[in-house]
Amino acid sequence: MTAVRQRKGSKGKDPGPSIQHLKPECAAESKERLTTVGVSLGLLCCIFVATLHENDLWFSNIKEVEREISFRTECGLYYSYYKQMLKAPSIQQGLYELMHDNTTESKRTINILQRMNIYQEVFLSILYRILHIQAYLEPIYFYIYTVFALQTVYVIALFITSWLLSNSWLAGVLSGVWYILNRADTTRVEFTISLRENWSIPFLALQVAAITCYLRPQLKPIHQRVVLWLVFVATFCFCLTWQFNQFVLLVQALIIFTLDCLDFFTAEQAMCLYLIQVLSLLLVWLLQFCNSMILGSLVLSFIVSALFIRHLQTGLKTGGFVTRIGKLSLHTLLVFTLTFLINYSAKRILQLKSDEHIFKFIKVKLGFGATRDFDASLYLCEEAFGLLPLDTFERLAGTAMLYPYLCTLSALFILFLLVALSNLSSSGSGQMSGENEEKTFRMRPDVAYNLLHTIFFGLLAFSTMRMKYLWTGHMCAFAAFGVCGKEVWTLYLRVLHCNTKTTMRLIRYSVPIVILAFLYYKFWPRLREEVSELREFYDPDTVELMEWIRLKTPKRAVFAGSMQLLAGIKLCTGRVLTNHPHYEDQALRERTREVYQIYARQSAEEVHKVLRSVGAHYIVLEDSICYERRHSRGCRLRDLLDLANGHIMDGSGENDPDLVPASHPRFCEAIKTDVPPYSALFTRVFKNKTFHVYKLKKAKKKKKAESGP
Repeated sequence: MTAVRQRKGSKGKDPGPSIQHLKPECAAESKERLTTVGVSLGLLCCIFVATLHENDLWFSNIKEVEREISFRTECGLYYSYYKQMLKAPSIQQGLYELMHDNTTESKRTINILQRMNIYQEVFLSILYRILHIQAYLEPIYFYIYTVFALQTVYVIALFITSWLLSNSWLAGVLSGVWYILNRADTTRVEFTISLRENWSIPFLALQVAAITCYLRPQLKPIHQRVVLWLVFVATFCFCLTWQFNQFVLLVQALIIFTLDCLDFFTAEQAMCLYLIQVLSLLLVWLLQFCNSMILGSLVLSFIVSALFIRHLQTGLKTGGFVTRIGKLSLHTLLVFTLTFLINYSAKRILQLKSDEHIFKFIKVKLGFGATRDFDASLYLCEEAFGLLPLDTFERLAGTAMLYPYLCTLSALFILFLLVALSNLSSSGSGQMSGENEEKTFRMRPDVAYNLLHTIFFGLLAFSTMRMKYLWTGHMCAFAAFGVCGKEVWTLYLRVLHCNTKTTMRLIRYSVPIVILAFLYYKFWPRLREEVSELREFYDPDTVELMEWIRLKTPKRAVFAGSMQLLAGIKLCTGRVLTNHPHYEDQALRERTREVYQIYARQSAEEVHKVLRSVGAHYIVLEDSICYERRHSRGCRLRDLLDLANGHIMDGSGENDPDLVPASHPRFCEAIKTDVPPYSALFTRVFKNKTFHVYKLKKAKKKKKAESGP
């Protein structure tokens, strides 16, 4: 729907930041220099993505309505609440309107703070008010610059993680450079600014850096407490800013569970990390007005089960190899069984169905049968929720990151297995015992954690492409650690029988310098060209639609249409919606399915009845959906509706034998003929090349048949 076009006279201009190659020095580095390098890399990334965003849209030169339209799909919905808070007469009034919102879903009053993770918009709007910067900075710039600034936090977190693992500042530089060069696979912040993941993933990276520091050997108790507070703050911010926090924390809890069982963690370390996750989720639960979706999350059930079974099952880490394997197998079985029992009971008691569409989607992804469920199919048919494309690895290999990553992963995974077997074979507490120095194979807890982190989130990324952004950023830090750290080189040099201090020092400094020189030679011209390419926002049809709605319709008019378009209508015009893209509510999903019958084969009377029931005054039909060609047959929106309704799909191809021909034409096509009964129930009030807007008429009541002969 939104497009950009090449800006006239853009060739040869270079308005972007000057990105200079950092030449590493071999001298000992102070903390101040490390801080300077890390912050500089973070700011460089921030300036880079901000420049790309400006160049791609000519953001500073387009109209306000065009800027707002650039917040596509759910991004527009989230930004609309920031705009709403700023327009409110006071902060208190703005909060009240969010907690008693009757414009996001027609005929319903909902608590936006409970349903959606928008505390970041609330915080920014309050900050913008109290800082008194209205004369210097427009609200929209304050918003986008804050999101871009979080990229600074992200890169600094990756810098710290790789530095802590390798004890080399070159690793931090390499991780930051790789993150920037692999921008297409590490972030999409420049064109999906207000997406929840762009707010939350930087805090996840900061949390991983803090956990890495917490797990470092010989860390003083006072430092441990300080770092644990940082872990808590980062975890809390991550949970507060993304509704899918529970699934990410579940993966992390499984990592902690695995490392605890295999004796890489002490029981105290595992318990502290578990409790931080629980406290963060419960605090978010309170701030979201007791959102039941959090209490019914799998991660809470899992942590409660793990701690309870661990308390009951004493002597888990004692005995011989076979005995310990038996105990761990029983322990794992009991934990997972209790997890599903607690989770099932919680959902039954709370009558929780908010996330059932996600589990339907996961069920099909795992191969447990096909589905015609409309909600699950919407996810399955989106490319972002498909398998990770193979061309991702071609791009990662092109930046010289994939091969060091794979070498590091394979070597450390073999070492991890050997250490795990060694820990299980010992009679004490394994790696945490005083026998640690006598062991043939050793692995630091912080290295083990980061190894499993990249493996678990890598598997998640393979299964669902959208989740790659949780993995690829950490890949940069992990690969940089492999290149600059001692662990991997020690293993390889031992095999080659040349593991000397001189050789180790030479390799640890020369290899990253060679890689950085190669990246500079290959990518510097490309980066200059990329920041020199100037485009311009161009979507006249959507602009025309928004201007017409704003000027020609009542302020309390209710609009029905696609979720993505309605989010833009709310942001640009403030009109009332029937449905929207935030899909974590069962009643909303059912309403969306009903409203989407405008693209199905339904009668005019049935569609009119449905739209009236949700209070709609206008419907907006999009040709790009009615005649969709982007998806293949079976994944077009009209196909999903036909399958859900039991109708045969359009076009040539096979259909399931139980599907039947529809008794009515497709509504979005038939209404354009303007013949009865469509003309009796709908009037077209706006049209351009992309959109058709129809106003609902009141249905005439049928006269009762006269009685008697």
